[in-house]
Amino acid sequence: MRAAVLRGGTVETRVISDPVPGPGQLLVRSLACGICASDIHFMDHLEAGVEDDSGMSTYDRDADIVMGHECCAEVVDYGPGTERRIPVGTRVSSLPVLATATGRRIIGQNPESPGGFGEYFLLDESLTRVAVSELPSEIVCIADAISVGWSAASRRETALAMGADVVIDPAELSPYQAWRDVAHGTPEPMREMLSAAGLPGCVVFECVGLPGVLDSIIRGCERGTRIFSMGGPPEGEHLHTLTAKRKGLNIQFGGGPLTHHWDEAFEAVCSGSLDVAPMLGRTVGLDGVADALSASRDADGPVRIVVVP
Repeated sequence: MRAAVLRGGTVETRVISDPVPGPGQLLVRSLACGICASDIHFMDHLEAGVEDDSGMSTYDRDADIVMGHECCAEVVDYGPGTERRIPVGTRVSSLPVLATATGRRIIGQNPESPGGFGEYFLLDESLTRVAVSELPSEIVCIADAISVGWSAASRRETALAMGADVVIDPAELSPYQAWRDVAHGTPEPMREMLSAAGLPGCVVFECVGLPGVLDSIIRGCERGTRIFSMGGPPEGEHLHTLTAKRKGLNIQFGGGPLTHHWDEAFEAVCSGSLDVAPMLGRTVGLDGVADALSASRDADGPVRIVVVP
């Protein structure tokens, strides 16, 4: 098959062997696969996996790795021991985890669990869900990205299109002060009184993954804020934990979506009850993956570039 292959820190498109489904696995044809920030982090920071002894994510510079986990695919064949409950030709997607003979693997982050940046890849039958939808595959594959936030906005124009009420340019105005003004009004005595009453609460999503961002949130946010850190720099970060303690902050570090969260997000996208079309930036073929990965590093680039093999 043709695939955009990561090896030695670079991506090139070439022909490699087709994956072979093992027990409980499905062979699927990739229809569309979104480029995620975690793909960028994975290929740029091989040192981040050194302390991960789970084996779920393994960067081997000397092995071929086909990335891509935000997928929409078509069932092609079955491995041994499968129930074959999903007919060949059915359009599907899945939580990006593959059960193998040696343990669970993140799809697109191991040599033995290739992802959707190739013509074919593998899915775990037990986690595979049928895409009951008339929406194009390029839209359906965005469901995985939605599931991450579902369990825990992006660029301002997209945030407005997705339903945000107020958007802030942090270069012009502190987002924390803007939140305080909206939540409490500007008079300081009234703000303090409402804060003491515990109304309302502030929630911050950190989805950047650059050093200094999470710590700046800790130092700048309101007391009692709940922070969902879905990014996190692979190289680590220094945090003012004493400040976090004094403010009584609650920080949730990633963990990935649970299966029921993923299913809820997938159903919402497939049914059209959640319109994710504003998130789709552009599509590229396999020959355009390397350039698309570079474009995804640009904060002003498309929200989601989708690979259509």
